[in-house]
Amino acid sequence: LDRGMLTALDKLIGEVTEHLEAYDYARGLERAETFFWAFCDDYLELVKGRRYGDFGSDAAASANSAILVALDTLLRLFAPYLPFVTEEVWSWWRPGSVHQSSWPSSTDVLSPIGGRDEAALAVRLATQDGLAEVRRLKSLLKKPTKAVIARAVLPSRFAGLQPAARDFQAATHIRDLSFGDVDEAQLEFAEEGPAPGAAGV
Repeated sequence: LDRGMLTALDKLIGEVTEHLEAYDYARGLERAETFFWAFCDDYLELVKGRRYGDFGSDAAASANSAILVALDTLLRLFAPYLPFVTEEVWSWWRPGSVHQSSWPSSTDVLSPIGGRDEAALAVRLATQDGLAEVRRLKSLLKKPTKAVIARAVLPSRFAGLQPAARDFQAATHIRDLSFGDVDEAQLEFAEEGPAPGAAGV
């Protein structure tokens, strides 16, 4: 997921740069905003447990490094549009001014992972799609986001997320995950016990 996110971020740099050079400022902002909200809603949610050390220090370091690269890059991409906000946030953890920093480049984003990783990008997309599917079904079934799923069988079209299954299961609260020939995800929710402090029947 980290490698896929950074590969997508590199593509974003190219898109925003191209739009700005063509004086298409609105399109550049739209692309940056789309990435930013996916980063917040999906990527951060998927790696949250790992970032907090649930899977060991090396896994946490990978997520943390990727997040720092992304935040640094996104602040510079948004700087022409949100000059005061980006300057303030930049000052929280970076010296100098964001407006005197260089425009982000592929080297900034890809050097930590040794270049673009299209396979990891595909894993990222499959994982985001799987996350959206589980969220959709939980909402449809009026289940809370953190409802524990004892067993889930996802359609085989989501099997591409398997390299990121650990992060995916942590984010979706799925205990047992498999893929099969089903049209829609089959979710078996864990039995809900009595509320804390509730009297037994």
